[in-house]
Amino acid sequence: MKALQIKRNVGKFGAARMLGAMSPAGAAKVGPLEFRSIDDPECPGDGWHRVRTRLAGICGSDLSLVAGQASTYFDDWVSFPFVPGHEVVGELMDDDHADMAAGTRIVLEPVLGHAARGADLPFDGAHPADGDDYAHLAVTSPQGVEPAIQTGFCCSTGGGWAPWFWAHESQLHALADNAVDFPDERAVLIEPFAGGIHAALLAAPPLADVDQPVVAIIGAGTMGLAAVAGLRRYVPGVRIVVGARYPHQRALAQSFGADVVVPAAEIDRAVRREVGCHMLGNGESGPLSGGAHVTIDAVGSDASLADSLRITKPRGRVVLLGMPARVDLDLTGLWHREIELKGAYTYGTETLADGTTTSTFALAIDTVTALHAEQLVSATYPLLDHVDAIEHAATAGRRGSVKIAFDLRDHA
Repeated sequence: MKALQIKRNVGKFGAARMLGAMSPAGAAKVGPLEFRSIDDPECPGDGWHRVRTRLAGICGSDLSLVAGQASTYFDDWVSFPFVPGHEVVGELMDDDHADMAAGTRIVLEPVLGHAARGADLPFDGAHPADGDDYAHLAVTSPQGVEPAIQTGFCCSTGGGWAPWFWAHESQLHALADNAVDFPDERAVLIEPFAGGIHAALLAAPPLADVDQPVVAIIGAGTMGLAAVAGLRRYVPGVRIVVGARYPHQRALAQSFGADVVVPAAEIDRAVRREVGCHMLGNGESGPLSGGAHVTIDAVGSDASLADSLRITKPRGRVVLLGMPARVDLDLTGLWHREIELKGAYTYGTETLADGTTTSTFALAIDTVTALHAEQLVSATYPLLDHVDAIEHAATAGRRGSVKIAFDLRDHA
C-alpha cells in the first residue's frame, strides 16, 4: 500500500533540522518522511484487528519528527521504519472482534500498553497508559511487537498515515454508527483532548484546599484549548487565565470556559491582576512575587517554560503539557520558589473531584461532544499532499487554523 513512512536516516534528519525552522514545507520535502509503497504489516497475533483509517490528525510531536527536532530520548522507544499517525478515527475491517462488527467506527487509544504486549496489567481495569514501569514499551513483546510508545511510532503495527493499520482490542473505542450525530472531525479530536484533560486533572491536587484557585495556561493550540475545557468541566471553582498568541485562539479559549484571555505577551500582567501580587525587576518582565497556583505550559519552548516559572507562585506547580525536546533554561527560579515541575504525557485512569475514577478517553469523548470540537478541524488533506498538510499544520496559528488532518475516507 502507499503510505507515509519515516526511516532512520541521519542525513535526512539533519537536513530537516536545518530547514525546519525556516521552511516546514522544505523540511517535509528533504526530511525522513516519504510517501512510498510499503509492505503490508503482518498481524501481530491474537486480539489484533485491522483498522481502516478515516481521519488522522497531525500532532506537534509529528511535526517535531518531520522537522528533525525530536528528542533523542525517544530513540529507544520507537522502532524504524514506522508509519506516523496516532490521532486516528477509523473503522474495523474484520469480524474477529467479540463486541464490534466489521465497519464499526472506532477511535484509537494509541499507547501500546500491557494488554497489547501480552503483559500483566498493573492493576485490574488498567488502561493502556497506566502503570509506573515502562519496560513493556521498550522491548519486543512475545508476539513480536517491536518497541514503541504508541501506534504511529512502531514498525510492527503501522499507523494512521496509511490506508490501514493493526490495533489491539485494548486500544479501540467504538463510536456511534451515525457519522452525522458524531462526525469523524469530532472523533479525531478525542485523543488530543484526552491529553489536555489529563494535564488539567494534574493541576487539581494542589488546588484542593485553596480558596479562589488560579490556573494559568500558556498557549491555546489544540492541547491548550483541551486543557481549558478540562479545567472548566472537571476542576470545580478554578479561575482560568489564558495567554494566547492569535485572535482566533483567544476567542476559542473564551468560548471553552476561560475567565481571562489575553495576548500571550500579557499573561504575566493578567496573572498579577488576578492574584494581587507584585512584579519584580523593571515592572515589565520580571518574576511575580506570587502568581498562579498552577501553570499549564501547552507550548514547551525555552520561552514558555521561563514564563511558567515567572508567573507561578512559590511552592506552586508547573504542568508541562507541550513536548519540550531540548531547551535552554535557567532553573534558578524553580529552585528558589520551590516550584514543582510535573510532566503530562498521554492519559489513563483519572480520579475526579468526587473521588470517582474513569478513563481519560471517556472524559474526552464527553467533552468533544459537549463543545462540538469538530469546529477545530480547519482543513484536511490526502496523503499525497503531505507537504502542504505539514506546512499548514506547522503554521496553523498564524493562518487562523487549529487542527489539520489527513483524510482517507475516499481511499479505495
